[in-house]
Amino acid sequence: MKKIIALCVLFSAALAAQAASVNTLATYIYSADHNQARLGAAVPLGLNASIGLEGRWVEDKFAVEEGAFKDPVYSVYLPIQLDMDLVKLNLTPFYYFENKSDNPLFQDASAYGINAQFVMNLREDEVDQLYTRAYIGVSYANQKGTLFKDGKAPSDEDYGELAYTLGLQQNFFGSFTFHVAGTAYQYPNGIDGVEGFRGVMDQNDLAFTQSYDVNRALGKYTLSARITRIWPENHSTLYLGYHYAEFYTADPQHSFLLGNSFFVTNNASINAAYNHLQNTDGNDKRDILFVNLNIAF
Repeated sequence: MKKIIALCVLFSAALAAQAASVNTLATYIYSADHNQARLGAAVPLGLNASIGLEGRWVEDKFAVEEGAFKDPVYSVYLPIQLDMDLVKLNLTPFYYFENKSDNPLFQDASAYGINAQFVMNLREDEVDQLYTRAYIGVSYANQKGTLFKDGKAPSDEDYGELAYTLGLQQNFFGSFTFHVAGTAYQYPNGIDGVEGFRGVMDQNDLAFTQSYDVNRALGKYTLSARITRIWPENHSTLYLGYHYAEFYTADPQHSFLLGNSFFVTNNASINAAYNHLQNTDGNDKRDILFVNLNIAF
């Protein structure tokens, strides 16, 4: 964690020296299974572009025998945004540092990939404060980990994965936003007979699906929705999110999300949320607490 903090600080200092403004973030996420922390900074590159650097630390709190990593999992991200009048492009390359394994059955795990999202402005009416946006996401990751197949011994694999997302955002009168999305997953190496994969990557790095929990299960598809109430005069929001997800290596899952964002000063805002997860049988329930602080300098 110290290395990631130092890297973010050095990156921020180097770019801040030449930038008019710097946006920083600090996030902490708590659950019974994981502790998570994220630090980052971003700077503008002219009027229509920005670049940032983020570091993330994840600590597993469940048993190593159940698939947990004994040592913390570290990852870094390089978010890049290009914002034009009608289209917006978000690119986030990421890398997971190698996590050593003491168990001879498991190889050392690492991952790399990129999340790409293309946002199109389909309609914008400034008079009535209406807009409609569609977005397409295509993400790729390659994980070095241990694959478990039906009737076969565990094998060390470089395992590829693709995620395709289609979403729609609709704003009503500047006060409400409705968001729906669907994500489907593809595995170029094949998925038939796969019972499990021990990898370090959080699937939310490929597509955010209205959940803040760490998810390492190999997904089939996810359907998600969010409705947000906006108070523009106070720069605050209240939002409700939901997803239904099916996996190849885990039981189907429901996610329920309730959050609130607001400004505490002119240049500092907080986003706090409660996330409840449970499988469709109701016998695996988890509660997640999320808090994020953004400060602009």
